[in-house]
Amino acid sequence: MTTQEAHVDPVESKELPEINLEQIMRILPHRPPMLMVDRLTEVIPGESAVGIKKTSADDWYFKGHFPKKAVMPGVMIIEALAQTAATLAMHSLNLYDEDKLVYFLGIDEARFRKMVFPGDVLHLEVFRTHRRGNVWRFKGVAKVNGEVVAEALKTAMIADN
Repeated sequence: MTTQEAHVDPVESKELPEINLEQIMRILPHRPPMLMVDRLTEVIPGESAVGIKKTSADDWYFKGHFPKKAVMPGVMIIEALAQTAATLAMHSLNLYDEDKLVYFLGIDEARFRKMVFPGDVLHLEVFRTHRRGNVWRFKGVAKVNGEVVAEALKTAMIADN
């Protein structure tokens, strides 16, 4: 087999890279219980990714929101989308183990379509819409079982810690 034959283009093979939990923790400063993404799939550096967050009845926010009908707070869904976008941006720039943070600059057009319950698996789709220097803008769409539960535009900046 030649070197050319051994090379497989991930886009052509439909096998896009993933970012696992260990890699996420080398990029983001968040730790449980505030780490809101378990892994990223379908990663296209600098462009898009899908974050995965498995919810559980043991997640801290379900205990008080609401005791008789546990519902994931919308702000936590937005945070999960933001962490997915931040991981994508930092991964795209190969900023592993760096003393950098991603700061929210703005959230626009946030909409909440359906409730998220314990046991649901969030698919957090993020798409870069703009980048200028260390400022990135993303469209985020959160889905459960293929149905949109929330969406928002987010602007963030990568800065020294």
